[in-house]
Amino acid sequence: MDFNYTPEQQQFRDALRRFIDKDYTFEHRNKIVHSEKGVSDEAWATLAELGMTALPVPEEQGGFNGSAVDMMVVMQELGRGIVIEPYFATVLGVQFLKLAGGHDELLEQVAGGGLKLAAALGEKQSRHELFDIAATAKADSDGYVLNGTKTVVIHGAQADKIIVSARTSGGQRDTEGVSLFLVDGDAAGVTRKDYRTIDCQHAADITFANVRVPASALLGKAGAGWEILDAAADYGCALLCAEAVGAMDALNGATLEYLKTRQQFGVPIGKFQALQHRMAEMFMQAEQARSMATLAAVKVSSPDANERRRNVSAAKARVGQALKYVGQQAVQLHGGMGVTNELPAAHHFKRLTMIELTLGDTDHHLARFASLPGFRKAA
Repeated sequence: MDFNYTPEQQQFRDALRRFIDKDYTFEHRNKIVHSEKGVSDEAWATLAELGMTALPVPEEQGGFNGSAVDMMVVMQELGRGIVIEPYFATVLGVQFLKLAGGHDELLEQVAGGGLKLAAALGEKQSRHELFDIAATAKADSDGYVLNGTKTVVIHGAQADKIIVSARTSGGQRDTEGVSLFLVDGDAAGVTRKDYRTIDCQHAADITFANVRVPASALLGKAGAGWEILDAAADYGCALLCAEAVGAMDALNGATLEYLKTRQQFGVPIGKFQALQHRMAEMFMQAEQARSMATLAAVKVSSPDANERRRNVSAAKARVGQALKYVGQQAVQLHGGMGVTNELPAAHHFKRLTMIELTLGDTDHHLARFASLPGFRKAA
């Protein structure tokens, strides 16, 4: 198999890297972090101009119909530059719309950069089990009435529209009876509590109090939204794996440079063999994570749901192990400076920590992998 990027993928990567290196430097990022909004409209407009918002959108809606492998190229660069714009949240929302079908106008708006999305999936009791849903949606004559609270919605306060999972029937932990709705972020009854996460991105706790939505707000069929939710979450995991690889690459590069310049006993500490061994292991961990992230990007579109789940969970678990090792070693090798906000290394480590906890951590995906058919041989 050819693992080289196509010319088009290289062009996307190079264009995004030039933008980050020139206009989205670490210093500029810090200014955005501490701004009132916490994100940059100018940076978002540039991402749209570069075609990044159009990349995952089908050609019929003005996009480039990019595959998960195409998106992997972009997410690696965003991870390298620790970009804090609501790109991941929006493209995850795009996947929901694509899987549900029938939302051409919204996809066109996303492609042009005029619409930001978020996915409100988790609740305080659900942890990583996205089918554990207490929020309800009751049908009425005009549509549905939503009630409930969603927690840690990535860029939930920055989104124009929010994809919400709610229960129209069944028990709280049933996969049957799950429905998905598209809700305006400023709809009556929607309360969004915005806050900054440890990686300087934004999340929100969103309360829905008797929020009325029309029947057209339903994504897919009532009570049959789990398969869409599960597939879209796996797509999000594949993107996060790619972003983690980019962040680990940057972290390894910064650590190697530090070992070459920091001196102890009159020589660079990179000359100490013990530290060389640790640096070599960090490189190997990142390379193994890269291989698994590539596998996830290739298999996330598999028509076989169990094959998709198996490969995505294997990748998320292995990447989670790698990012923990690389992040912790980088902090130790930097010494006390490794946890200060003055260095990009600390921010990469924090972003990697959040990636580990998003859409299922290592333990969750190991358990999911082991629960799938074929893991254990029949007695």
